[in-house]
Amino acid sequence: MLWTSLLSALLLTGTAEAAGRSVAHAGKRHVEHAAKRAKHGIVAGHPHRVVEREQKEHRFLNDNTTRFAVNGKGIPDVDFDVGESYAGLLPITGDPNDENNLFFWFFPSTNQAADKEILIWLNGGPGCSSFEGLLQENGPFLWQYGTYKPVENPWSWHTLTNVVYVEQPVGTGFTTGKATITNEEELAEQFMGFWKNFIDTFSMHGYKVYISGESYAGYYCPYIASAFLDAEDKTYYDMSGMTIYNPSLAVDEIQEPIPVVQFAEYWTGLFPFNDTFRADLKRREHECGYADFVAEYLVYPPKGPMPSQLPGTHPNGTTRDECWNIYWDIFDAVTLLNPCFDIYQVATTCPLLWDVLGFPGSMPYLPEGAEIYFDRADVKAAIHAPPNTTWEECSSDDVFVNGTDRSPPSTLAVLPHVIDATQNVIIGHSALDMILLANGTLLALQNMTWGGALGFSARPDQPFYVPHNAITGPSTLAAAGVFGSLVSERGLTYVAVDLAGHMVPQYAPSAAYRHVEYMLGRVDCMNCTVPFTTDPDTPQSEGELGKGTAPQGWSNGKGKGKGKGKGDGKGKGKADGRPWRSRR
Repeated sequence: MLWTSLLSALLLTGTAEAAGRSVAHAGKRHVEHAAKRAKHGIVAGHPHRVVEREQKEHRFLNDNTTRFAVNGKGIPDVDFDVGESYAGLLPITGDPNDENNLFFWFFPSTNQAADKEILIWLNGGPGCSSFEGLLQENGPFLWQYGTYKPVENPWSWHTLTNVVYVEQPVGTGFTTGKATITNEEELAEQFMGFWKNFIDTFSMHGYKVYISGESYAGYYCPYIASAFLDAEDKTYYDMSGMTIYNPSLAVDEIQEPIPVVQFAEYWTGLFPFNDTFRADLKRREHECGYADFVAEYLVYPPKGPMPSQLPGTHPNGTTRDECWNIYWDIFDAVTLLNPCFDIYQVATTCPLLWDVLGFPGSMPYLPEGAEIYFDRADVKAAIHAPPNTTWEECSSDDVFVNGTDRSPPSTLAVLPHVIDATQNVIIGHSALDMILLANGTLLALQNMTWGGALGFSARPDQPFYVPHNAITGPSTLAAAGVFGSLVSERGLTYVAVDLAGHMVPQYAPSAAYRHVEYMLGRVDCMNCTVPFTTDPDTPQSEGELGKGTAPQGWSNGKGKGKGKGKGDGKGKGKADGRPWRSRR
């Protein structure tokens, strides 16, 4: 894709945003165009129309759940009724006095199709709270960067199915107890103990279970899902599908330094380096063997497994400093040019917007006088959280003993197991994420065996279509049309998402909404123009959709794959003093 076409896409996005601004900002032509669109019903419309079951009282309210009930009209700063929800602590074992507890917030759905099913959402880190996903990605109310107050979220996943946000492992968010785990198997065992208590408490026996998450949840979700499947107990653990975004799937080298130069080249306008620095990056990329490695192994079908000795490494497997530092040299250089550079969404520029959770990008920022939302006493009281716990979006304490997760990447065994068993796994990756880069994900998948074969046989070039919708609020606008690319083989679907950062449901909520519909079986395709099940009357595109539009996995015109790598998330940063937090 030429840079001019990329710029055009960004400009089109900017025009859509400008439609809600004043004449002074947008210009008269843009306002007139927006008014014309509204007149013809393209902007004007209605929110999602959920086919609701008749509900005279809260469905899950009983003697066991009363202590967890949250007043939907009493959530601080939220000026609308969120509806039925439950929050609190449950132990990780059958001992009700166990000091080790996970914290949850459960939002039942009123969608008639959400019969006997529940979706688990997990953020990553390790040690990052799933309430970040709740408040800024796919929960019933949103408080986004730089905004005045929470707003109702028409793209909330609970309009599709029952959703529970779980803070885990112990040491994360409002959880209580002591971090004792050393690997993902132990994490999954603790989660299963919590989950049994949750199912018993809410009488949800026999429910289908879906799991979703992002970033380091590329470890969490596959390991937990695999453990559920191994339990062979559908009363509690009927694992039925999984969606993970920008996931940690491989060693850091595969997903960070190896493809990062090609990533910066692709987004040249966002990484406007001078010729001498760019030439130095190319020299080091060549000397480290990175460009040749991507060209050889990011192919469809794969030529074979990757060698155990990766390029740019010493004989003992450690990465040479001059090779690893390519990644951080790019980060440092672009931050000089763009002091507000966001490693989670590389198109971000100044001014730096404030975040009610304290981390709007690559660096923390909370204005003087503002408070972290979930650390407020009134918020804690409203959701039955421990009053003396200091809540952090990403824990400053280790959640694994000595800060080390000893588990291998999920692509080696557990992820293929989940794919083969459920035939219902989606991996989504966004185009503007640098912390976990997309071509690193594709390299990892092309080196993974599932369904009796290695990797995808075809590149992700089918169109990913997001239905047109009638959402009108300026704070909840979302994309429509062909918005990426996909490939689906042997129970695994890879979806590349345009114009989104690391947290896909935050930056592309309509795209994520379609992913969930597909995972739940509400629609049977993502490369077709079937409307949203909650908005069936909005007209859709006619005619051929053509090829997909996302850049991942494509040639840069010089015989090399387009580089977009990401890391396995072990630890909280690769160099001392880096101004960014754990992988969310």
